[in-house]
Amino acid sequence: MRSTARVTRAMQMVAASKMRRAQEQALGARPYAEKLREVLAHVAGEATTDSPHPLLEVRPVRHTLVLEVTPDRGLCGGLPSNLNRAVARFMLARETPTAVITIGRKGRDFMARTGVDLKASFDGFGDRPTLADVLPVSRMLERAYTEGEADEVHIAFTLFRNTMEQTPVVRRLLPVEPPALQEAAGSSDHLYEPNAAGVLAALLPRYLEMQVYDALLEANASEQSSRMVAMRKATEAADDMIESLTLDMNKARQNAITAELLDIVGGVAALEG
Repeated sequence: MRSTARVTRAMQMVAASKMRRAQEQALGARPYAEKLREVLAHVAGEATTDSPHPLLEVRPVRHTLVLEVTPDRGLCGGLPSNLNRAVARFMLARETPTAVITIGRKGRDFMARTGVDLKASFDGFGDRPTLADVLPVSRMLERAYTEGEADEVHIAFTLFRNTMEQTPVVRRLLPVEPPALQEAAGSSDHLYEPNAAGVLAALLPRYLEMQVYDALLEANASEQSSRMVAMRKATEAADDMIESLTLDMNKARQNAITAELLDIVGGVAALEG
């Protein structure tokens, strides 16, 4: 038990170190994502075209695709199972066939056990994912939507709020919702070359990539935070168990010594008698 406590304490310290880096990476990406959303809103408000970009096209939903972002490893509390349950509830509530693409082994294993339509699986991104890691994923989502394999794409991940709170969320990723893009749109003095529609066409795939990357960073920060808390609780539980077992062992040894003393005293009294 002492060796277990040493292991969990070491894992807690490692997770704490990784958590700080993951938090910095996730929080550092948020301003860029917000600015990209703002720029995209302005461009969408300025763009005038008869045929909208394929990623903006809204059509009747006959097939749904979900991208689930989970950890590769366990020992992070109930984080993977909470997200898997949230995705399962979302899929059961859908009236259309739903396929899944997973990032992370925990999501892949869960979807394989449930027998859903698993289109693809990605793993091994590590503790420091980069934007290049998510490019194949975003390209696959873009192709699935533009080619009509999916009429709606959602992304499921664990949103990092703070060290003690991580929330599973399922958000619509495609089509990009025009009202959301136009919230910040309006009168603008910006000039777009060659035109706003061309800039919008180039910006939308980057926006999709950033949304997937931001979800991956949030999930990574949530994973490391949850693992640190889980290992701290495991260490505390091991210490409590060590203390309890030590007390029980001392009581048993004391009882054994007392019994031996009583035997000796009884023997001496018998000899004297």
